[in-house]
Amino acid sequence: MNKSTSQATSSRGPVDHNVRTQIIEAADEHFSHYGYEKTTVSDLAKSIGFSKAYIYKFFDSKQAIGEVICANCLETIIASVQEEIGRSPTPSSKLRSVFSGLVKHSVELFFQDRKLYEIAAFAASEKWPPTIAYENEIKQILLQLIREGRETGEFERKTPIDETVSSIHLVMRPFINPLLLQHNLDLVEEAPSLLSALVLRSLSP
Repeated sequence: MNKSTSQATSSRGPVDHNVRTQIIEAADEHFSHYGYEKTTVSDLAKSIGFSKAYIYKFFDSKQAIGEVICANCLETIIASVQEEIGRSPTPSSKLRSVFSGLVKHSVELFFQDRKLYEIAAFAASEKWPPTIAYENEIKQILLQLIREGRETGEFERKTPIDETVSSIHLVMRPFINPLLLQHNLDLVEEAPSLLSALVLRSLSP
């Protein structure tokens, strides 16, 4: 798992940054071994030799720590998908890369570590800010690709673009949302290519 802390939660200076990183790494390890819900702030404090009160100087709750870990994981997925988009020459191939990349990297990251999956699923069910930001980022990627495809004449221009983006996101959702992905693992090999082909046919001018 990515051990770096999210930029939004790590701007208090070098010393504080090091302590925050240490706390997050300890939480990462505990969550991986015992699960998010079974780990307490007291458990984390004991593992690093800090008092619980000292940890609360950096994070106001266990959820705040979990959100950083969740954000790091989701940022890893987005970064990997962006790399694949960068290697794709056309809007259509980029859209295929988004479908295949999101599914592939989600499965790799979430299901190589079941405890990490539990955090992701819990975060999705509780609508933690990182999961909302993740979905919005995916929509922004789709929006950019649809605009590019329309500018090059590769995609149709009649449908309102926000409707197009929302529809594509809904098609992808069963395979990128952790709560839903667990029920569709038997389809992850074929779904990205079939669904992206269907979407691309609908986008054809």
